[in-house]
Amino acid sequence: MPRRPFLIPAAAAAGLLVLGGCASVTERESAASRAVQRFEAALQAGQAERACAVLAPGTVAELEDSAKTACPAALSDAGVPAGGAVERVDVYGRQALVVLRHDTLFLSVFPDGWRITAAGCEPRTGGLPYSCEVKGE
Repeated sequence: MPRRPFLIPAAAAAGLLVLGGCASVTERESAASRAVQRFEAALQAGQAERACAVLAPGTVAELEDSAKTACPAALSDAGVPAGGAVERVDVYGRQALVVLRHDTLFLSVFPDGWRITAAGCEPRTGGLPYSCEVKGE
């Protein structure tokens, strides 16, 4: 599956500057990191269904639509790399960026907690948006 750019619309980017929720930044960073670790552990264990449960609804829909198959099969074929250890977590209000040794993931807060909106992401040069293997609309 080819990498597709992950664009953050201007309104969402502006929203990154707004602090959201009642939890401290450290608590939100920990919660986002735990969501990524659940996703990574499920992928490494070959449990794509469990990994899909950590994806945002729009990400699941986009993945299934583009692959023309259910999320577990589509995610298994997507080519998301084994990320490795968490190197950095940046939380901006209701959104987060988690940088692993070999991957970068984007997350958003939903009523049931942090969900991954994009995975298998690599930065591009020239100020272009990240290119992601899995992303939502």
